[in-house]
Amino acid sequence: MIVETGHYALVLAGALALAQSWGGLWGPWRGSVRQMALADSAALGQAAFATLAFAALVAAHVTSDFSVANVASNSHSTKPLLYKITGAWGNHEGSMAFWILIMALFGSAVAVFGGNLPDDLRARALGIQGLIGLGFIAFVLFTSNPFWRMDPPPMDGRGLNPLLQDPGLAFHPPFL
Repeated sequence: MIVETGHYALVLAGALALAQSWGGLWGPWRGSVRQMALADSAALGQAAFATLAFAALVAAHVTSDFSVANVASNSHSTKPLLYKITGAWGNHEGSMAFWILIMALFGSAVAVFGGNLPDDLRARALGIQGLIGLGFIAFVLFTSNPFWRMDPPPMDGRGLNPLLQDPGLAFHPPFL
């Protein structure tokens, strides 16, 4: 159930990215303060749903839910917890989901801390961030879905690539 929650959270993050881009680009053009404010609210919502989606992916890795193709390909039931967590972003699908999370968090930072910017500039910046986020979310949902289920699920996973089983992987991507 947590995997479906993550998938739907990613879909909702995409819908909010669309609303963010619409409010952020259309609002300044029309001079509508309400539409520009929509970009702020949508950026915060997109960050919340992107966080929920990535947390669901990490939870699937930690609980070894091998019905998820991403988990079956990049985790193993006997792996240490550190490598189960890093397995969430140690592959293409997971790293794309992680990148969506990072972009959404930066968009929410602009919405929260960008009060010193002119309103139309902040709205346009959020609008462009929303378009970029929408593009990445659409790419992930349609071509690289980390929540894709396998039926029947394998008994155990293949494990993380041995080259990626290094403590540096746990810290390198988040700190970049």
